[in-house]
Amino acid sequence: MDKLCASASDAIADVGDGITLMSGGFGLCGNPENLIRALREKNVRDLTIISNNCGTTDKGLGVLLANGQVKKMISSYVGENKIFAEQFLSGRLEVELNPQGTLAERIRAGGAGIPAFFTATGVGTQVAEGKETREFGGRTYVMETALTADFAIVKAWKGDRHGNLVYRKTARNFNPMMAMAGRITIAEVEELVDVGALDPDEIHTPGIYVQRILVGPHYDKPIEQRTLRQKEGS
Repeated sequence: MDKLCASASDAIADVGDGITLMSGGFGLCGNPENLIRALREKNVRDLTIISNNCGTTDKGLGVLLANGQVKKMISSYVGENKIFAEQFLSGRLEVELNPQGTLAERIRAGGAGIPAFFTATGVGTQVAEGKETREFGGRTYVMETALTADFAIVKAWKGDRHGNLVYRKTARNFNPMMAMAGRITIAEVEELVDVGALDPDEIHTPGIYVQRILVGPHYDKPIEQRTLRQKEGS
């Protein structure tokens, strides 16, 4: 039951070229920073990455993109990364864009063992091209298929050696659903607690979904767009 890994590099030792990878986070919030750095250092190639976005030009998943490690992105929002735009427009990067709610539900469905579902989002747009549509209650819906991955890397606030995880505030974004949808889920945490220290009612991801866990030695926690309110009278 002890799933603790000594380091991020040990945790991803069997991650190879050409795999499909889910990576938690929303923008730069809740990113598995140490695991992303370890993937950069290992230099695995031809990755298909499922993530809400691809970080920024030099932070988050953007470092893998800049190093030419990413073959395809399945994402929702990609507006903060100039390298992403350059690679996509030049044909070097394959991109599958999803409405954000649809992306979240595709991942959740993958973790729940639901192969497909119908949604009204995207009907009559390019999103629905080539997909099955069906009417329910007089309204048209498009069928979307579930998403799973060979590996999922997630970031949590606290965890124990059994892999039980607790996320903190906004970092509880795509991480819980991706933890369920990865064949092998690797979680990094800021704090490792003793087994039994977490109240069962506060656990967001049960350890049954997590195969490996590590303590992240360092977090930058960068902010994409810093907005400051002007002082009164200025």
